[in-house]
Formats: sequence, C-alpha cells, structure tokens
Amino acid sequence: MNSQDTLSSFSLLVGGLVFTIGLGFAPFATADQGAVNNATKLGSGDTVLRGDAKCTACHDGEDKFGPKILKIGLTKHGVAADGRTPTCTSCHGESEAHLKGGNKPGKPKPDRVFGKNSPTPANEQAQACLACHKGGNRTHWEGDQHASNDLACSSCHEIHTDHDRVRDKKTQPEVCFTCHKEQRMDSRKISHHAIGEGKVVCSDCHNPHGSAGPKLLKKNTVTETCFTCHAEKRGPFLWEHQPVTEDCTNCHTPHGSNITPLLKSRAPFLCQECHDGPHASQTPIGRNAAGIQGGLTPTLPSETYVGRACQNCHSMVHGSNHPAGALLQR
Repeated sequence: MNSQDTLSSFSLLVGGLVFTIGLGFAPFATADQGAVNNATKLGSGDTVLRGDAKCTACHDGEDKFGPKILKIGLTKHGVAADGRTPTCTSCHGESEAHLKGGNKPGKPKPDRVFGKNSPTPANEQAQACLACHKGGNRTHWEGDQHASNDLACSSCHEIHTDHDRVRDKKTQPEVCFTCHKEQRMDSRKISHHAIGEGKVVCSDCHNPHGSAGPKLLKKNTVTETCFTCHAEKRGPFLWEHQPVTEDCTNCHTPHGSNITPLLKSRAPFLCQECHDGPHASQTPIGRNAAGIQGGLTPTLPSETYVGRACQNCHSMVHGSNHPAGALLQR
C-alpha cells in the first residue's frame, strides 16, 4: 500500500469516527437546545417566573435588594411548573408608578409593600396572602388576636428566602418570643415543656392563624389540647378530679414553672385553694392539727405538710379507678 492509499484510509477512519461521535452527542445537543427553547418561552428576560422581567430588570443580582428578592426562586413561590405560583404583581400589585420611576431616587413604592415599617396597612398585606392561602388553618384569621393587633403575615413569615424561620422547629420559638417575652421567660424555668430542646414548638398547641378556642389553641378547650399529648390523663376514670376535666391550667402553668411538674404552687397550698376547711379532720393527725390548714404543731407535724403532702395519700390526682376512690376523694 502506497502513501496515498494510506492517507485515504486514514481520512475515511477519521471521518467515520467523527460521524459516530456526532451521533452519540446529538441527543445531548438536542436536549440543550430544548432547554434553551423552554427558557425562551418564559418570556424575554424573565428570571424566575413568567412576566417578572419588568421587576428583575432593576432588582437583579447587582441591586441592593436583588440577592434577597431572587431567592424566591428557591421557595414554593418560585416553582415555574406550578400554575398556582404567583408572580411579583400577584403580591405587590401592578405598581405602575413604581415601574415608571425607573432607577430614580425617591420614586414611588410598589402598590403593596410587606415587612416592618410598611406604609401598606397590615390588613391589606394579609389580604394579598389570603387571596391564595385561604381556608383550612386560616379560617379564623379574621378577628383573631394577631389580626386584631395589626400583625400581617410578613410579621412572622419570610417569603423571599428558602428558610422561613417560623416554619422550622428549631427557630420557630424565637420568632414567637419576639412578642411573647413572658412565655420566653417561663420556658427557661426548671420545669418546662421541651421548647428549648426542639421537641415541642408553639404551633404544636397554638394555631397562630386563628382558632375557635381560647388563646389561639388548636383545640376548642385547654383540656382537649393537653390531652393531645397527655392522653393517659384523659380517662375516663371511675373517680374523676373535677379541675382536670374543667381546665388543666387550674393547677398547671403550661409554659413553665419552678415547681415540678409545671405546677402553679406546691402542695398542700395548691390543693388548699379548693380543699379548705376541716378536710383532713377525720385523720388522727388531722384532729390534732385542726385540719389541713392546721399546719405544724409543737409536738406533732401534720402529714399533709411533709413528703409529697396531699399526694402521700392522693397519688392519682388526675383520676382514679380505685374501689375506695369515694373515700379518698373526700
């Protein structure tokens, strides 16, 4: 084989390889072109959602608000494939005056502005959110304590971020404690619900968007809410303790106490708030100590003031099925 034939064979080999490689990469080239075409369909200059180019033309990565604003693409409010996803104007309004102002300093603000020191009334801010987020847990928002105190959704929620602190168990309490400082103090007491430990959060008991029950509780009563976790206290019991079925806060402080377990005061003083007078006069010690309020005598201490006090005998304070319950309940 001469040199010319060798060159021709080499050319054919190279050509075949190029053709084969071209076939192998053709699907990838087509996919890339498809992605470009899909991106183009969103609209010229749109960064996250359809039609947002008129906003992102100014609020881009270089704008002082841009990096924060564009993070909405990392949230559920930035899912382009979901037809329910709002655009900038869905929340902020058409804001024609703001758009015409360009980059001029002192230009009018958008029709609706969210967050602290906003000129937009809190109720109007909330209505923009309720246009989509209505019903369900937000059924009772109108007239609830938060709405009545001019709190808007953005007072607690962060929209343009992939981490909304109030929806994270680890950070939610600190958002609530911004206003509820007394509850913050209680949660640091010796006996407390495991809020600081991240096992319990405010929304486990409360519905911040409104409730038919007191104190924005998720259930209609305090006891129903407590029984959600403390089911063993629910009963039914043969001998019920009336304060338990009435309201757990008759004896307990739910956010924290320096008396275990979350008690408002120590026994027997807590018990004496209801069981006063000659309650223990039938016991030998009670006769000498003049009843449960007799206190200590110089020679004979009352058994209601030592050890576990009343619970020395009445250990099942939430209710009992003991056959002698009628006697022990007196």
